[in-house]
Amino acid sequence: MFVFSKLFWNAVQPLSLVFLFGSVCLVLIWFRRPRLAAASLSLALIILFLTLYTTLGSVLLQTLEARFPRPERDPAQLGCMIVLGGAFETEVTTARGGVDLNQAADRFVEGLRLAMRYPEAKILVSGGDGSLSGVLEGDAAASIRFFEAFGISRDRLIAETSSRNTDENAQNSRDLLASNGLDDCLLITSAFHMPRSVGLFRKAGVEVTPWPVDYRTAGNLSFALDFTQPTLNAQQMSTAAREWVGLAAYRALGRIDAVFPAP
Repeated sequence: MFVFSKLFWNAVQPLSLVFLFGSVCLVLIWFRRPRLAAASLSLALIILFLTLYTTLGSVLLQTLEARFPRPERDPAQLGCMIVLGGAFETEVTTARGGVDLNQAADRFVEGLRLAMRYPEAKILVSGGDGSLSGVLEGDAAASIRFFEAFGISRDRLIAETSSRNTDENAQNSRDLLASNGLDDCLLITSAFHMPRSVGLFRKAGVEVTPWPVDYRTAGNLSFALDFTQPTLNAQQMSTAAREWVGLAAYRALGRIDAVFPAP
């Protein structure tokens, strides 16, 4: 199922769909079906235009980010936190060591801030090798170097190194929390990723307090044309589409109880 989900996403992300419908257009031209070819090309161009030259991706991402507002204050006390992986450039860290972070670095920056403020809190980092190759070290392994570099004691860290996706994050974290006698943890992940994450942790029977970070939008966007930043628009659309497709797929498979989990 893991391999299928990876291949499925590669096929249905926006720019892959543009390529698919463009290729179908060429095939239809070869078979002398001009109307169907024109329809396929039109669909490809519409998807491409919406992806590159509108704020649609950011609006879809903004909706995800707004679902679980971040609490206004830090908790009075904190016994544990769960930090979901996805913030390390694991191809780089596997080859070079170190702690090279990507755009989702806020997950671990916030985890570090809270770890310093609450010196008794345990930190469970959930994230193994999510690549198809299976040869990378994963975020949980890299996170040990990250936290220890800032003086966080190794005995406070719980590294869950086998999960490859968010569903496995929830399932494997549940077992580790139980074995370590931990409950009622903060769940730290990107704001756009929080609805899917909370839905999966709830389904796994793990109660968490959502603690969203890594916002990618200002929160006040509306749909509009935008010719100034096509590369960023494409990235935002890809990220948003991945989450919405993931929510729909997990609901269809019965892994979450609602298409759009709510607080």
